[in-house]
Amino acid sequence: MNDDNRNDSFGAPEEDLTEYIGKDENSKSLVLPKQHMPRRMYVLPVSNRPFFPAQVQPIVVNQNPWQETLKRVGETDHKVLGICFVEDSDPEQGIPGSEELETTGCAVRVHHAQGEDGKVQFIAQGLQRFRITQWLRRRPPYLVEVEYPEEPEEAADELKAYTLAIISSIKDLLRTNPLYGEEVKQYLSRFGPDDSSPLADFGASMTSAPGHELQEVLDTVPLLRRMEKVLLLMAKEQEVARLQSEISEEVNEKVQKHQREFFLKEQLKVIQRELGMAKDDKTADAERFRERMEKLNPPVQVQERFDDELQKLQVLEQGSPEYGVTRNYLDWLTQVPWGLTSEDHFDLGEARRILDRDHDGLHDVKDRIVEFLAEGTFKGEVSGSILLLVGPPGVGKTSIGHSVADALGRKFYRFSVGGMRDEAEIKGHRRTYIGAMPGKFVQALKDSKVSNPVIMLDEIDKIGASFQGDPASALLETLDPEQNREFLDHYLDVRMDLSKVLFICTANQLDTIPRPLLDRMDVIRLSGYISEEKVAIAKHFLMPRLLKRAGLLKKQVNITDAAIKQIIEGYAREAGVRSLEKLLHKVIRKGIVRLLENPGQPVKVGVSDLQTYLGQPAFRKEKSMKGVGVVTGLAWTAMGGATLSIEASRIHSTQRGFKLTGQLGDVMKESAEIAYSHVSSNLKRFKADPTFFDKSFVHLHVPEGATPKDGPSAGVTMATALLSIARREAPRQNIAMTGELTLTGQVLPVGGIREKVIAARRQKISTLILPEANRGDYEELPEYLKEGLTVNFAKQYSDVFQVCFADKPRKGASVH
Repeated sequence: MNDDNRNDSFGAPEEDLTEYIGKDENSKSLVLPKQHMPRRMYVLPVSNRPFFPAQVQPIVVNQNPWQETLKRVGETDHKVLGICFVEDSDPEQGIPGSEELETTGCAVRVHHAQGEDGKVQFIAQGLQRFRITQWLRRRPPYLVEVEYPEEPEEAADELKAYTLAIISSIKDLLRTNPLYGEEVKQYLSRFGPDDSSPLADFGASMTSAPGHELQEVLDTVPLLRRMEKVLLLMAKEQEVARLQSEISEEVNEKVQKHQREFFLKEQLKVIQRELGMAKDDKTADAERFRERMEKLNPPVQVQERFDDELQKLQVLEQGSPEYGVTRNYLDWLTQVPWGLTSEDHFDLGEARRILDRDHDGLHDVKDRIVEFLAEGTFKGEVSGSILLLVGPPGVGKTSIGHSVADALGRKFYRFSVGGMRDEAEIKGHRRTYIGAMPGKFVQALKDSKVSNPVIMLDEIDKIGASFQGDPASALLETLDPEQNREFLDHYLDVRMDLSKVLFICTANQLDTIPRPLLDRMDVIRLSGYISEEKVAIAKHFLMPRLLKRAGLLKKQVNITDAAIKQIIEGYAREAGVRSLEKLLHKVIRKGIVRLLENPGQPVKVGVSDLQTYLGQPAFRKEKSMKGVGVVTGLAWTAMGGATLSIEASRIHSTQRGFKLTGQLGDVMKESAEIAYSHVSSNLKRFKADPTFFDKSFVHLHVPEGATPKDGPSAGVTMATALLSIARREAPRQNIAMTGELTLTGQVLPVGGIREKVIAARRQKISTLILPEANRGDYEELPEYLKEGLTVNFAKQYSDVFQVCFADKPRKGASVH
């Protein structure tokens, strides 16, 4: 047995190995488990799953290196081989080491061994589990010394209960998978249903459990514990089998349903063809278009065009390119809501409630919209007016359009014309082009399904022009109440009535809007918000929306009112609230992180926490620039109002000269020259040295030189700065001014009074100088904007001089 130098080999590929196993009569009879078992045996590793004593099944192994093992087993009288499980072993990767084999295995009787194509196949009849006690040879053929563990006695009642449970599970598995039937027959040919130990091993072998779980069953000698593990594995197998059966039934049901529907449809087609009831695709298209048009109330010319195109469709062949063009045209023509309108809700109280619900502040804008709706209520319809909402970004222009639509009970459609360069976007393409489509207004009517929606044209000040046409000019016909009654879309090529549509346009500034287009609009200005209004907007709109978006409750992340005000003044000073919303969102995101790190602790953000959440403030509390030659002006920008400091300084006294810096545009350069000339020619009148500028090189600078600045509103500010250095006297502090100056000292009116007043309030400036011609603009401002301000109105620059350099304001100043 220990001779390792044998060099026997299999002969032909299909050579019968009976000579190695033995040809006596005992080799052909079944061996029962209780017969005498050898203490020494050769072992063979298997990698798929363990072998059990109750099994009889074929095993296939490689001839090399296991032919020698089977040869030596065949030379024994008992023909018994040990089979041990090796987990995660690939037969192609080489021979597993002896330490990889499981200690507990199954002794089998080898029958009918045959070799073919480098493989050896034999029938393994499971006999009894064994446990390796000593390795006698650790290279193939492996030889070990074993012991056969005895099962302890178990209580008969418990054993019977477990046995019946396993039998019941086997029956269930047979019902779900009939393939197990042959294995049951083999088992019953060797054992009875009352043989509990073989029954437990047979139940485990029937399952598809992984190898390590089956090895646990093989390792378990006490019968009751083994049967518990087997029942658990069989329960899992039953669940898998049940799910597999349900999936199979569902798939079969779907396949049968589709087959049934297919056959029924084919039969229906045959029946309809026999009865003359079948319709081809062309007839079906024509009927569908006809049904759509019957539900509408089109004008006479539209109905005539529809009839002509429908007749053409019925004549054309389906494969013709013209058929597809005509079909698409009829599809669009029948989806325009000809004659269909929604009923307007003329309730001014409800309209004001909706505007107050959606917006804080903007009282003058709300009043203007209510007036517009009141006019429509009086007439019985809202038409003939195109609203243009002008203001900085983020002040709520688009949302006001939504509110107007809600107040009227109309459908809302919005599209942006910013950057639009193709006139066909407005008036459509002609049908001769491939991929032709109607313009945006036809698409708006189609989507809203009524002829009187609210259509918002966003960013109308950014509309472009190119070689493809001028969209702004194409809008003239659309937005002119006298012309849009017969609007002509190039694709539909029929007149449409857009007079019932309420157009609302938005823009950041008026300068880039073509004058003919601007003349057709009713301008409503949104100037921006002061700090108090921003706080209210943040509390009532922004915070609830952000918390809802994040799935938070108010008590989980709370930002105090003082912190919100500090965010507004230190981080988000722009006219709108878009940056404020982004900053609040940033605070909430960081708060969520802290909330997840400390789940039970709510996050409260105060003023002292803001630097942790947002970093250093972008704007610090500014000390107003003061001193000789320093004056604060008020300016208008597309982002809202702003304060503008202007500095003048005498560089030297060797020659006369004047220098300008600060990225000034042509208009501001002219204003500076005019201010210089006016002050130079009136120094004696303003109680300054008349020869000051004759021997002075003066430098006038507007800080923040990286920002371009232009506009006709800084003349009086520049003149005051120059006069300050000539008098060697600083002007009054906490004062800001705006106005254009002429050579003779006239103070001309300027625009953007509301924005400039808001900018002054933002900087805590309490005294203003405005042109007399702008008194009416100031008086129209809401009282809450004028509260606490002292405003002086100037006709001549001498009025400005009196305010800035006299001991007290001149008579006639407005104090609020």
